[in-house]
Amino acid sequence: MSHWFEYFPENHMWSQGMMFGIEMAAWGAAAIGEIDQIGQKLRGHEGDNERWWTEWTAMARRIEGFGDAEEARGHRLTSGAYYLRAAIYYFCGERFIAPSERKWDTYRSCLRCFTKGIERRYPQIERVDVPYEDTTLPAWFLKADVRGPAPTVVMFDGLDNAKEMSVLFGGVEIARRGIHVLAIDGPGQGEALRLQGIPSRYDYEVPAGAAYDHITQRPEVDPARVAVMGFSMGGYYAPRAAAMDPRFAACVAWGGHFDYHESWQRRRKIMESGGTKLSAPGFQLPWVLGMPDIDACMNKLENYRLDGIAEKMRCPFFCIHGEDDNIVQLDFAERLYAAVGSADKTLKVLRAYDGGSEHCQEDNRQVGANIVADWLADHL
Repeated sequence: MSHWFEYFPENHMWSQGMMFGIEMAAWGAAAIGEIDQIGQKLRGHEGDNERWWTEWTAMARRIEGFGDAEEARGHRLTSGAYYLRAAIYYFCGERFIAPSERKWDTYRSCLRCFTKGIERRYPQIERVDVPYEDTTLPAWFLKADVRGPAPTVVMFDGLDNAKEMSVLFGGVEIARRGIHVLAIDGPGQGEALRLQGIPSRYDYEVPAGAAYDHITQRPEVDPARVAVMGFSMGGYYAPRAAAMDPRFAACVAWGGHFDYHESWQRRRKIMESGGTKLSAPGFQLPWVLGMPDIDACMNKLENYRLDGIAEKMRCPFFCIHGEDDNIVQLDFAERLYAAVGSADKTLKVLRAYDGGSEHCQEDNRQVGANIVADWLADHL
């Protein structure tokens, strides 16, 4: 018996991609029936990423059209619900196609719909551009319903996520607990990568520090209570930032990544042996890192290690990880937890019985979101 719902039992990447969409339903950004209609058309075409893009974007255009029709009738809340779902379907659709103008255009459609969706359904979310070196990093600021300076979380994505998803599945539960959220696309992520061409960097204390500098200028933010959090690959970024920048009051690794180089050594063996336990196509890592090929990527990843870095962390630290995580095995989280120098540190391992035992709770995002939000509320 499987510990999670695998829509395509013979294709882990596609099954994970389906769950990416399905698990957004809790925040009004997906409908399981619509996604199942996509899935039915994809059955028998597993691995055909062109077909994947075609079916997801066809549904996205259909749902966006329904939104336009409701908007014309003056039904803004209803149109907003359609726009949010269309945004997520556009993003899911572009996930497995290689970098190209078509990919950027599909993501722009996601941004267009998401912007209209939050204006109507989540008006407490605003667009923010964070000054960073000689440019800016795009972000969404989710303002909690609280008076006076309040705690805030800077939240980074992973290898193939974006702020349009994380501000909802991560941010909403946190904001309900009186904590503001800055969901930001850092270097190598989301909009910063797609539309600005900014690749990843190992020293993530630089973009994290830029985010801290920016949000602490806001009167509603308490500078003494700003946490940094990262999701999936962000489980390397956030601990790195917290260890190197003592201004952060807490750190969350939503998926622990002690050694990203070693993680990709394992994944490369799977890729080269024809294995299926992968979360992204072969182009993803070189694109994110701004490298020409996998060999160059492995050289760059030599610096993406927390050994000797995690020991410097002093703020409260929380790592949540799934026991059945096939993408980032549990031992990475255990080694990260052991290395972190903070006196107050916790490793929460979710098993199948708990729900959320897959990679970053992609099998039950609601469980992970509430656990993370509760820990932040307790510590901030």
